[in-house]
Amino acid sequence: MPKRKKNFLCGHKGYGSFCHICKEKETLQKQKKITYAEKKKERDAWQALFDNDVIDLTMLPTHKLVTKARQVLEALHNHPFHELGGKRLRHDRNIISIPLDRDYRILCRDQHHQLIPLRVMSHEDYNVRKPGHNLHVKSTPQASKSI
Repeated sequence: MPKRKKNFLCGHKGYGSFCHICKEKETLQKQKKITYAEKKKERDAWQALFDNDVIDLTMLPTHKLVTKARQVLEALHNHPFHELGGKRLRHDRNIISIPLDRDYRILCRDQHHQLIPLRVMSHEDYNVRKPGHNLHVKSTPQASKSI
């Protein structure tokens, strides 16, 4: 005699002592809650690392770039900027540009043979920068002078 499907309390039909569809949904929901909590912990720990950085690295789009920028900032103390691919700017020889990849640069100021990191810039912003522009102060619109 063939087995008959049961009608479970949830409305599903099937064989066995419990509804396998609802059981699967419950386990998936538990896994989502666990993974959400783990991801939140990882995200909070990652954000906490930005507090220890010398310059603001939050504008970098990937974890890989952030870790590379941190490695470059650490290497500035031990290695000359030439080994890191850095070059002096033509219009201001005290400013040094160190590439992170094709799209981002770290700008540093050379003060008495010591490199002071200023900021991370996209290559697009870096190319638009005008000679003589103050790099360590954010540009703000100046009020026009009245005569």
